[in-house]
Amino acid sequence: MIEIKDITKSFEDRTVLHGVSATFETGKTNLIIGQSGSGKTVLMKSLVGLVRPEKGEILFDGRDLLKMSGDETKNLRKEIGMLFQGSALFDSETVLGNVMFPLVMFTGMSRDEMLERAHFCISRVNLTGAENKFPSEISGGMQKRVAIARAIALNPKYLFCDEPNSGLDPKTSILIDELLHDITHEYNITTVINTHDMNSVLGIGENIVFINKGYREWVGNMNQIYNTANEALNHFVFATELFQQVRRYVNANGRYQKDREQ
Repeated sequence: MIEIKDITKSFEDRTVLHGVSATFETGKTNLIIGQSGSGKTVLMKSLVGLVRPEKGEILFDGRDLLKMSGDETKNLRKEIGMLFQGSALFDSETVLGNVMFPLVMFTGMSRDEMLERAHFCISRVNLTGAENKFPSEISGGMQKRVAIARAIALNPKYLFCDEPNSGLDPKTSILIDELLHDITHEYNITTVINTHDMNSVLGIGENIVFINKGYREWVGNMNQIYNTANEALNHFVFATELFQQVRRYVNANGRYQKDREQ
């Protein structure tokens, strides 16, 4: 579990996060949503230590990131997996080489142990047979799955995903969502996803934190989001006619999730 308490962050004379508090639960897909410029990206960067807030606490199972020594921070990072927006694969490395990279860098495994772990992770994201291909030889969706395999190679307790569906078609996006959801539950990971993809929100949003103009505006889940009275959230999620139709359909039938899975 990750808890943030009263996080405040400013850049020069502009406050980007105003005393934000939230809990990201273990074994659930936790989503951070909000418009561009809302502060959600700064919040994600604060959680992974790329940005340091002026005030507040960031607790990883009770351990405050902002009070850790250099060695303690280094040890914590070994427990963290990252899925970057653009996949961030090494073009000169094969699928296998990319997945093995964190094992080479951060473990004392033998080569045979690293190969066994890498092959397991590649199998888990359904890419067996693609081990010797280079990123340029596989699709964008496959690249995302390689990035997920690399992110889970160290068996992380915490998984951070920055816009995992960016640049993907709707069908592939659903596959990535379901893979992240399944891995989260299977390995009991605290998964935090920064997204603006409303299909993700309505499909795997087990714990949703809505950031609006630097404030935590709303917290709930994908079922509660349909009937929220929060005007800012309603405008953000249901601004398009398509999602207005989805909302009316769900309120009438309560079957969006079931239909989405079929």
